Amino acid sequence: MRLLFIGDIAGRPGRQCLKELLPELTGRFAPDFIIANGENAAGGAGITLSVYRELKQLGIDVITGGNHIWDNKDVFRFIDDEPCLLRPANYPLDDTPGRGSHVFKTARGTGIGILNLAGRIFMQPLDCPFKRAVLEIEQIRKETPVIVVDFHAEATAEKQALAWYLDGRVSAVIGTHTHVLTADERILPQGTAYITDAGMTGLFNSILGVDRHEALQKFLTGLPQSFKISRGAMQFNGVFLEIDERSGKALSIKRIKEVIEKPDY
Repeated sequence: MRLLFIGDIAGRPGRQCLKELLPELTGRFAPDFIIANGENAAGGAGITLSVYRELKQLGIDVITGGNHIWDNKDVFRFIDDEPCLLRPANYPLDDTPGRGSHVFKTARGTGIGILNLAGRIFMQPLDCPFKRAVLEIEQIRKETPVIVVDFHAEATAEKQALAWYLDGRVSAVIGTHTHVLTADERILPQGTAYITDAGMTGLFNSILGVDRHEALQKFLTGLPQSFKISRGAMQFNGVFLEIDERSGKALSIKRIKEVIEKPDY
């Protein structure tokens, strides 16, 4: 199975970048399934129904979330009806809107389980992602051995710890949230692919996807700032994975970084 995972989509530049690059990337990698973290896809904070539909029309099969999944309140009116939009599974309430995992079918009919989790270090204190992962994986493995985890977390140690904990039990642990593509992709000894962060798809000459001038003012003054997303050069970050469908073990992982040069304004 060939999978394309797209790093955090940050606002309109991220969506525009996908429109321009995704057709070429799908032609190059021929993925059977495409996953994207989209919790910042609408204006850099949250996701709306119109943005969700826009991403689906681009060919993205599943959109995962994170700590900003609820930032745009529009999400509450459609997340229960859209199994292709996931939020972290380790929210403490049984009646939290949406779902944290789901088993999907590729065009060839092969099953793939996607699990979304959020970290707890420097993040909102949710339930333990390690314990929740085990419970979710037990259910998913009844249907398929191919399981991809989007672990939306801040601390690199927490991401690495979860990957080692799940080595051999899932096909891949892909870190998201920091918007910085890391260079530590590898396959762990028991067959789980890992990267600390899949990076960001959005504004290239920015600070984590927002206008760098306003972000700088926050560091220089210590005062709150109203961040905006400007225009200019765009970047695509993500990873491409190959997974053995019978065993669920990863065969390869490759990070992707593409830049579309455009003048800033």
